[in-house]
Amino acid sequence: MDFDDQLRRFFGTDDLGTLTPAALAGGVEHMRVEFGLEKDKDRRFAMWTILFMLGEAPDLDVAFKDPADRDAARNFMDLLDKSTSG
Repeated sequence: MDFDDQLRRFFGTDDLGTLTPAALAGGVEHMRVEFGLEKDKDRRFAMWTILFMLGEAPDLDVAFKDPADRDAARNFMDLLDKSTSG
């Protein structure tokens, strides 16, 4: 499942700029619920990255039990920060 598929699944569009604040909040809530239920590590990580980019991700210690997953999330955060601050 790619990024656009995730956006369409949770928000009904691949252009978040077209959403009303209520629709965005509803999609975030839907994603957070599914994130909590998801067992597949790769899908959980993908959902977490989108939630992070939207400023809605749960804290790393809550989101990931495995230290390696927390490290991967920190690496993602660092890469994203470097790409937006340069």
